[in-house]
Amino acid sequence: MSAAVRTEIAVSTPAGPRSVPASLRFTSELPGLPGHTGYVLESLEETGTLLSISSEPGPGRPVHLFVAAPHAFFGAYAPRVPAETLAEVVGDGTEPVLLVVVHPAGDDRDRHTANLLAPIVVDPVSGRAAQVVLDEDWPVRAPLG
Repeated sequence: MSAAVRTEIAVSTPAGPRSVPASLRFTSELPGLPGHTGYVLESLEETGTLLSISSEPGPGRPVHLFVAAPHAFFGAYAPRVPAETLAEVVGDGTEPVLLVVVHPAGDDRDRHTANLLAPIVVDPVSGRAAQVVLDEDWPVRAPLG
């Protein structure tokens, strides 16, 4: 019997690159995107700053989102993730990896933006993840520099 292959993706963090499982398991469906809790994380470039998540096959329409390592664009971004979210997602003593959803420029905006109010919290060991709406004053459409 062969050992299972665990594919990991390097994600940029303020402390340097971190390995994160390519298979993410959200604790609940993403807000407004029903039908999926399993996603595949892929890097879009070498530094692990720009990535995408795509829903695994299943019921509902496929979901594809661009995500980014927020510190690369917003150096002062240091949200206070609720303790209950950390307890639900991240193992004891593990520092979470944060990602933010990126909205590409389009008809209603001329620049790419990031949702800093609702980051995705990822356990880099297990791949458990959750999107949390913060109880802070962060912009939903912060322009990417």
